[in-house]
Order: sequence, then C-alpha cells, then structure tokens
Amino acid sequence: MILVSPSSYRTHPSPFESGLRSDGKRMTPQRKKVLSLFEEIGSGIHLSAEEVHSKLTISGEKVSLATIYRTLRLLVKMTFLNELDLSEGGNRFELLSHDHPDHHHLICIRCGRTEEFENNAVINAGKAAAKNFGFKLLESSLNVRALCPKCLNKETLALS
Repeated sequence: MILVSPSSYRTHPSPFESGLRSDGKRMTPQRKKVLSLFEEIGSGIHLSAEEVHSKLTISGEKVSLATIYRTLRLLVKMTFLNELDLSEGGNRFELLSHDHPDHHHLICIRCGRTEEFENNAVINAGKAAAKNFGFKLLESSLNVRALCPKCLNKETLALS
C-alpha cells in the first residue's frame, strides 16, 4: 500500500486566480471574498459597491470600501462581473452569465431597483445595426430607465 501525503496533492487554481497570476497579481483574501459573494448570490442580482461592503461587513468580513471598489473594477476587467453604469444611481455589478450574455435591464430612476429581461427583437436589432455598419456584434445590452411601481405610487401620492 502506498500512502500519499496531502501536501503532494495539487489544487488547480481557479480561472480568477490564474488570470491574476498571468497579470502579475495575486489572489488576496479580500478579492476572493468579493467574488465569492457574487458567486453565492448568482447572476441576475445587481449590487452597488456599498451593498457589497454592507453584505460582507454583516457577515463579519473586514474589507474596506476602497478595496471593494478596486476589486470590482478588476473583476469587470477580467470579465467575471458586468458593470451597469446607472447615471441616476451610480454603478451596479452583477455576475457575468455565459448562459444569458444578451440580457437587458429595466432600471428605476428613483430607487435603483433593477430587473432583467430578454428580448429577441432587441438582440436582432443590434445584430442588424452591427451588420449594417460593418461591426461584429459582441453583446447586446439595453438599459430602460423607468419608475418602479413603488416609486410611481409615491409620485402619484405626492401629486394628489
């Protein structure tokens, strides 16, 4: 019988860790915590940097807001997260979904509530426009700014 010590097992680095290494960076506990949070909540959830900070702080993690901002930018650059630039409510981040790369967002301009939807007509319009101008479509994204029912109700009450 041959015994193998645990130290002889090799763990394979995650794609994130491999990407960091190839870029001359290292996997820090803080970077891992931020990515893990998005992996736990899954795609379709849109968080601001402040919400990421709050969730990590509530769970007992110690990560500065500045570190979260840097990590979010890095995760976007490395295509692990998608960044939504909401002029009314700052930026929100979501786990990039390879199952639904061409999805769109309905965004409340008052509270920032964000809902995803898919629409083939929008995707086809993007493909047609890209083809018409000689572009190659990489992804299709549409942000629709509106008022959610809750905020619309508040506005209606204020006008009464």
